[in-house]
Amino acid sequence: MSGGPAITLKSQPIGSNSGNAAAAQQQQSANDAASGSSSQAASGAAGSTGTPAQEGTRQNSLQRIQQRKQKVFNLPEAQKLAKLSMYSACQFEGCRCTGWKTPQENRHRDVESSYCPEFTEECRNASCCHPLRSHIAHLTEISRASMDDLLGAIIDMENLFMSMQRVEDEDTKKVYLYLFRLLRQCVLTRQQAVIRGPLGDPPFESPCITKAVSSLVFYKYSHLNQTELQTMTEVAKTFLNFLNHYNFESPSARRADSTQTHEDASTYKINYTRWLVFCHVPAFCNSLRQFETSLVFGRTLLRTVFQSMSQQLKKKCVSERDRFPEDKRSIITQMPKFLEALRGELLKDDSPIWDPNYRPPNSFVMQQRKRHQEVNSMAAGASSSNIVSGVKRSIAGEPQHKRPKKDTVDRVSSENSDDLPTEVVLRAMNAVMESKTTNKAEILFPVNVSRDENVKAEEQKRAIEFHVVGNSLTKPVDKQTILWLLGLQLVFAHQLPEMPREYISQLVFDTKHKTLALIKENQPIGGICFRPFPSQGFTEIVFCAVTMAEQVKGYGTHLMNHLKDYSIQRGIKHLLTFADCDAIGYFKKQGFSKDIKLARPVYAGYIKEYDSATLMHCELHPSIVNTQFIAVIRNQSEILKELIAQRHNEVQKVRAGLTCFKEGLPSIPVESIPGLREIGWKPQMRPARASRPLEESSDPEKLATSFASVLQSVRQHTTAWPFLRPVTAAEVPDYYDHIKYPMDLKTMGERLKRGYYQNRRLFMADMARIFSNCRFYNSPDTEYYRCANSLERYFQTKMRELGLWDK
Repeated sequence: MSGGPAITLKSQPIGSNSGNAAAAQQQQSANDAASGSSSQAASGAAGSTGTPAQEGTRQNSLQRIQQRKQKVFNLPEAQKLAKLSMYSACQFEGCRCTGWKTPQENRHRDVESSYCPEFTEECRNASCCHPLRSHIAHLTEISRASMDDLLGAIIDMENLFMSMQRVEDEDTKKVYLYLFRLLRQCVLTRQQAVIRGPLGDPPFESPCITKAVSSLVFYKYSHLNQTELQTMTEVAKTFLNFLNHYNFESPSARRADSTQTHEDASTYKINYTRWLVFCHVPAFCNSLRQFETSLVFGRTLLRTVFQSMSQQLKKKCVSERDRFPEDKRSIITQMPKFLEALRGELLKDDSPIWDPNYRPPNSFVMQQRKRHQEVNSMAAGASSSNIVSGVKRSIAGEPQHKRPKKDTVDRVSSENSDDLPTEVVLRAMNAVMESKTTNKAEILFPVNVSRDENVKAEEQKRAIEFHVVGNSLTKPVDKQTILWLLGLQLVFAHQLPEMPREYISQLVFDTKHKTLALIKENQPIGGICFRPFPSQGFTEIVFCAVTMAEQVKGYGTHLMNHLKDYSIQRGIKHLLTFADCDAIGYFKKQGFSKDIKLARPVYAGYIKEYDSATLMHCELHPSIVNTQFIAVIRNQSEILKELIAQRHNEVQKVRAGLTCFKEGLPSIPVESIPGLREIGWKPQMRPARASRPLEESSDPEKLATSFASVLQSVRQHTTAWPFLRPVTAAEVPDYYDHIKYPMDLKTMGERLKRGYYQNRRLFMADMARIFSNCRFYNSPDTEYYRCANSLERYFQTKMRELGLWDK
């Protein structure tokens, strides 16, 4: 099938160089016996959804990768160290060599077979010429598991380099190069590969495709009998399995499609890159964490590829029909029906299966889970024939984080044993509802009704309306929209007198900006002008205002809640704005904070910056419906108060005094006092004694390794950029007039190498000095000050995880 790139496998490597040069030299050593299988793997390694031969090639590729890794893991330690030295920086002071190179006379000999260089052999690099031991001085004491992890990353890196040389698509080549450099850096620093940056973190959409397909089965087929419903469930699983092994087309291959817009092409390019980085490449490079496509992507990606994917799936069903057992052929016949139903729900804008809050009833979910468990128990030890064969991932050399976890959904833990009975909660809910009905009948003009309730009541009566409006240069704009935009322009100009009117007009009528308009009596009385950046995952709020006569009525809060829900529906989870001093209070009430959790490269150069304004950030939770959130919290509060009142009435019981002491007993257990347990008393468990801090350990190497791990994690944090190196007088002339004892992360790394940190107090003191210096020199409203606060919290968290923080 046409589609994504193949991962090329390296056959018989020769360890000689580091970085790109090392991998290039490895390429020359592929022997004739393995070259045929290597080229075959290049055509089938990328997630086979083609012929059975291609499916077998995928499995063979995975097996060969693991076999090579296992072979390397079983090498003598000297050969392992020789392999690692080719990708390890020279530890000789002042040397900048990043990997040991074999001498000229041995450059065609293979470290992975019989060649084992002496530790005294000098590096071929003219700028180094230091012996091999200088490149492995820091590796001699690491554990066998850590050494195997590094070797596995090196093999993955070499396979990536080979693939990068052969792939023709430039977009794919850039992704391979990025992952190659990431693994290269991880080998140098001996850290776990972590992908950070503007791609974001999985999952990328809510709901995911798996959840939506599960909802579709209930939504469309829950009325069927048990046998037919089980068949449709198997059809859905087959579709998801096919999607998880589907080979996506590169963006360049889709440019010929004249129906896609520039925005569609940009969105697909981002999703294609995410698929490569998080789903496709990790299937073959298990140094990277792998995610299933159906669990991290949602409607946007499925809409883009559904037509071509469904056609290929239908063809495959026809070609594979004879391979299916008789009792499974109903899956083949029902597949077109299922695909047509899914296509219909994809095209509907208001389809319930794509609503993040849509959930099938618990009874249906439990019934499906029970059937799934029954099928698993019946099929234990038996192999099933699927359209796309799943590949077991619990093979040798795979990291633990990629093995499936045990299902904990049905687990009944002792933690839930103290939950309130359902009857008690229902009784409290009914009491609250009866109280509301009574109050509504008796009180004509309630004084304690929240402004949010009044605004929602007006919206239900259609006294006010909310519309997202915007200008367009590609299609006609109706007269009503133009009139509303003109009205919104006047509202912003009147309420924001410091903002130039020409600038307001420019943004309100800009085709890239949209405005959420609050309409009352067909006139705009407020609005929020914003610009979404889907590729970056955030929306910029430009203007926000409500006319003076309509303020203090709750309209501003409801406007913002509508914008949050609008953003969540489109997969955007972050709002950013520059607020002036008068608006900071409003944005704080709406959940915005000065603590920016987005990495600066994500928004820098996109968002418009203003003088004398403060950047504020709000992170959105995809499971929260913001327009209903206040009412939900209020209802929960009322139910909780009712539960407390009911409990209070139950425990208001006078019990007879204790007579046991008159009978001669000197003491009784506390738990035997009548009524004590009824009011919620529990025996207190004696707390376990906290372990002594790690600095008490007699192993200084273990302490230094922990410090190195914390320091590396802190360096990689998104807010660490101001503290990575010393402040120079050229950058900040008066810095050293105020700061007498400077400190930075680079200096700490140098001190750590010299063995300066003999205990955690010295390490913590230097880190604390970084943050205190920053807060002393910078004012609280600066980004540097906020970075110091954020990074300090992160540092303390990492120290606690390692048992190095006793505060």
